[in-house]
Amino acid sequence: MRHRRDLKKSGADVNIVTGEIKEEKKRPDANDSHTFTFELSALNDGKKGEIVIELRPEWAPLGVEHFIQLLDDDFYKDAKFFRVVDNFIVQFGIAAIPSKKYKTPIKDDPVAQTNARGTITYATSGPNTRTTQMFINTRKDGNKFLDKQGFAPIGEVIKGMDLVDQIYAGYAEKPNQGKIQARGNEYLDKEFPLLSYISKTRRGTS
Repeated sequence: MRHRRDLKKSGADVNIVTGEIKEEKKRPDANDSHTFTFELSALNDGKKGEIVIELRPEWAPLGVEHFIQLLDDDFYKDAKFFRVVDNFIVQFGIAAIPSKKYKTPIKDDPVAQTNARGTITYATSGPNTRTTQMFINTRKDGNKFLDKQGFAPIGEVIKGMDLVDQIYAGYAEKPNQGKIQARGNEYLDKEFPLLSYISKTRRGTS
Protein backbone atom coordinates (compact mmCIF):
# COMPACT_ATOMS: atom_id res chain seq x y z
CA MET A 1 0.00 0.00 0.00
CA ARG A 2 1.36 3.43 -0.85
CA HIS A 3 3.09 5.50 1.81
CA ARG A 4 3.42 2.50 4.11
CA ARG A 5 6.31 0.43 2.79
CA ASP A 6 9.10 1.92 4.91
CA LEU A 7 7.13 2.85 8.02
CA LYS A 8 7.61 -0.22 10.19
CA LYS A 9 8.24 -0.45 13.90
CA SER A 10 11.81 -1.23 14.84
CA GLY A 11 14.14 -1.12 17.77
CA ALA A 12 17.03 0.20 15.67
CA ASP A 13 18.67 3.43 16.85
CA VAL A 14 20.28 6.14 14.75
CA ASN A 15 21.94 8.81 16.89
CA ILE A 16 21.73 11.84 14.60
CA VAL A 17 20.63 14.48 17.10
CA THR A 18 20.66 14.09 20.84
CA GLY A 19 18.04 15.34 23.26
CA GLU A 20 14.30 14.85 23.68
CA ILE A 21 11.38 16.92 22.52
CA LYS A 22 9.40 18.05 25.51
CA GLU A 23 5.66 17.55 25.63
CA GLU A 24 5.04 21.29 25.67
CA LYS A 25 7.44 24.11 24.87
CA LYS A 26 7.32 27.87 25.23
CA ARG A 27 4.37 29.51 23.54
CA PRO A 28 5.45 30.83 20.13
CA ASP A 29 4.74 34.31 18.83
CA ALA A 30 1.29 34.31 17.24
CA ASN A 31 2.76 36.19 14.28
CA ASP A 32 5.47 33.62 13.65
CA SER A 33 5.13 32.63 10.00
CA HIS A 34 6.25 29.09 10.81
CA THR A 35 3.77 28.42 13.60
CA PHE A 36 0.36 26.89 12.86
CA THR A 37 -2.60 25.82 14.97
CA PHE A 38 -4.54 22.66 14.07
CA GLU A 39 -8.04 22.12 15.44
CA LEU A 40 -8.63 18.40 15.97
CA SER A 41 -12.14 16.94 16.16
CA ALA A 42 -13.69 13.56 17.03
CA LEU A 43 -10.95 12.65 19.48
CA ASN A 44 -11.55 9.90 22.01
CA ASP A 45 -14.89 10.37 23.80
CA GLY A 46 -15.92 12.92 21.17
CA LYS A 47 -13.54 15.57 22.44
CA LYS A 48 -11.91 18.31 20.37
CA GLY A 49 -8.93 20.55 20.93
CA GLU A 50 -6.04 22.44 19.39
CA ILE A 51 -2.41 21.59 18.86
CA VAL A 52 0.37 23.96 17.83
CA ILE A 53 2.99 22.95 15.28
CA GLU A 54 6.21 24.87 14.72
CA LEU A 55 7.82 24.29 11.33
CA ARG A 56 11.62 24.30 11.18
CA PRO A 57 13.00 25.35 7.77
CA GLU A 58 16.53 24.84 9.04
CA TRP A 59 15.70 21.13 9.30
CA ALA A 60 13.98 20.69 5.94
CA PRO A 61 13.57 23.84 3.80
CA LEU A 62 11.92 22.15 0.82
CA GLY A 63 9.48 20.22 2.97
CA VAL A 64 8.54 23.26 5.05
CA GLU A 65 7.94 25.45 2.00
CA HIS A 66 5.65 22.85 0.44
CA PHE A 67 3.75 22.18 3.68
CA ILE A 68 3.08 25.90 4.17
CA GLN A 69 1.70 26.04 0.64
CA LEU A 70 -0.66 23.18 1.50
CA LEU A 71 -1.74 24.87 4.73
CA ASP A 72 -2.32 28.23 3.04
CA ASP A 73 -4.48 26.44 0.47
CA ASP A 74 -6.54 24.86 3.28
CA PHE A 75 -5.67 21.44 1.87
CA TYR A 76 -5.98 19.64 5.20
CA LYS A 77 -9.45 20.88 6.16
CA ASP A 78 -11.50 17.86 7.30
CA ALA A 79 -8.63 15.48 6.48
CA LYS A 80 -8.86 12.30 8.57
CA PHE A 81 -6.20 10.55 10.62
CA PHE A 82 -6.64 7.38 8.59
CA ARG A 83 -3.66 5.44 9.93
CA VAL A 84 -3.05 5.40 13.67
CA VAL A 85 -0.56 2.87 15.02
CA ASP A 86 -0.32 2.89 18.80
CA ASN A 87 3.05 3.99 20.16
CA PHE A 88 4.35 4.66 16.63
CA ILE A 89 2.65 7.28 14.42
CA VAL A 90 -0.57 9.04 13.47
CA GLN A 91 -0.87 9.66 9.73
CA PHE A 92 -2.99 12.07 7.68
CA GLY A 93 -2.83 14.02 4.44
CA ILE A 94 -5.27 12.62 1.87
CA ALA A 95 -7.76 15.32 0.87
CA ALA A 96 -11.31 15.08 2.22
CA ILE A 97 -12.57 15.72 -1.32
CA PRO A 98 -10.58 13.81 -3.97
CA SER A 99 -8.14 16.08 -5.75
CA LYS A 100 -5.26 15.66 -8.18
CA LYS A 101 -3.70 18.89 -6.99
CA TYR A 102 -0.29 18.56 -5.38
CA LYS A 103 0.28 15.10 -6.84
CA THR A 104 3.68 16.15 -8.18
CA PRO A 105 6.25 15.07 -5.58
CA ILE A 106 8.98 17.29 -4.18
CA LYS A 107 12.61 16.37 -3.72
CA ASP A 108 13.81 14.99 -0.41
CA ASP A 109 15.56 17.08 2.22
CA PRO A 110 18.57 15.54 3.96
CA VAL A 111 17.72 14.20 7.41
CA ALA A 112 18.91 16.89 9.82
CA GLN A 113 16.75 16.02 12.84
CA THR A 114 15.85 12.70 14.38
CA ASN A 115 12.25 11.40 14.36
CA ALA A 116 11.70 12.13 18.04
CA ARG A 117 8.29 12.01 19.66
CA GLY A 118 6.24 14.99 18.48
CA THR A 119 8.06 15.61 15.22
CA ILE A 120 6.07 15.84 11.99
CA THR A 121 7.39 14.17 8.85
CA TYR A 122 6.28 13.42 5.29
CA ALA A 123 5.14 9.86 4.57
CA THR A 124 6.76 8.49 1.41
CA SER A 125 6.81 5.48 -0.87
CA GLY A 126 10.50 5.82 -1.75
CA PRO A 127 13.08 8.51 -2.53
CA ASN A 128 11.74 11.88 -3.72
CA THR A 129 8.05 10.95 -3.38
CA ARG A 130 6.86 13.51 -0.82
CA THR A 131 3.47 15.02 -1.68
CA THR A 132 0.79 15.67 0.97
CA GLN A 133 0.78 12.78 3.43
CA MET A 134 2.27 13.45 6.85
CA PHE A 135 2.75 11.64 10.14
CA ILE A 136 3.42 12.68 13.70
CA ASN A 137 5.77 10.46 15.68
CA THR A 138 4.08 9.33 18.90
CA ARG A 139 6.47 6.75 20.33
CA LYS A 140 7.78 7.87 23.72
CA ASP A 141 11.40 7.13 22.82
CA GLY A 142 11.00 8.34 19.24
CA ASN A 143 11.34 6.46 15.96
CA LYS A 144 15.03 7.04 15.31
CA PHE A 145 15.25 4.04 12.99
CA LEU A 146 13.30 6.12 10.44
CA ASP A 147 16.20 8.56 10.18
CA LYS A 148 18.41 6.25 8.15
CA GLN A 149 15.44 5.46 5.88
CA GLY A 150 15.38 9.09 4.74
CA PHE A 151 12.38 10.39 6.70
CA ALA A 152 13.26 14.02 7.43
CA PRO A 153 11.18 15.82 10.10
CA ILE A 154 10.04 19.31 9.09
CA GLY A 155 8.73 20.54 12.43
CA GLU A 156 7.34 19.55 15.80
CA VAL A 157 4.26 19.72 17.97
CA ILE A 158 5.11 22.31 20.63
CA LYS A 159 1.72 22.24 22.35
CA GLY A 160 -0.94 19.55 22.57
CA MET A 161 0.81 16.19 22.31
CA ASP A 162 -1.64 15.00 24.94
CA LEU A 163 -4.37 15.61 22.34
CA VAL A 164 -2.40 13.80 19.63
CA ASP A 165 -2.44 10.81 21.97
CA GLN A 166 -6.25 11.06 22.01
CA ILE A 167 -6.61 10.62 18.24
CA TYR A 168 -8.89 7.63 17.63
CA ALA A 169 -6.83 4.48 17.10
CA GLY A 170 -9.53 1.82 16.93
CA TYR A 171 -9.22 1.22 13.20
CA ALA A 172 -5.40 1.08 13.23
CA GLU A 173 -4.33 0.52 9.59
CA LYS A 174 -7.63 -0.76 8.19
CA PRO A 175 -8.64 2.19 5.94
CA ASN A 176 -7.63 1.59 2.32
CA GLN A 177 -5.54 4.46 1.01
CA GLY A 178 -6.49 3.83 -2.61
CA LYS A 179 -10.17 4.13 -1.74
CA ILE A 180 -9.55 7.29 0.28
CA GLN A 181 -7.77 8.86 -2.69
CA ALA A 182 -10.62 7.88 -4.99
CA ARG A 183 -13.58 8.73 -2.76
CA GLY A 184 -12.25 10.87 0.07
CA ASN A 185 -14.33 11.25 3.20
CA GLU A 186 -17.35 9.70 1.52
CA TYR A 187 -15.61 6.35 1.91
CA LEU A 188 -14.22 7.03 5.38
CA ASP A 189 -17.45 8.41 6.84
CA LYS A 190 -19.30 5.30 5.75
CA GLU A 191 -16.76 2.63 6.67
CA PHE A 192 -14.81 4.27 9.52
CA PRO A 193 -17.12 6.86 11.12
CA LEU A 194 -15.14 7.33 14.33
CA LEU A 195 -11.93 8.63 12.76
CA SER A 196 -10.50 11.80 14.24
CA TYR A 197 -9.87 14.64 11.80
CA ILE A 198 -8.45 18.13 11.28
CA SER A 199 -11.40 20.52 11.31
CA LYS A 200 -9.34 23.62 10.54
CA THR A 201 -5.84 25.08 10.49
CA ARG A 202 -4.60 28.63 10.89
CA ARG A 203 -1.40 30.60 11.17
CA GLY A 204 -0.15 31.48 14.62
CA THR A 205 -1.78 30.65 17.92
CA SER A 206 -4.37 33.39 18.42
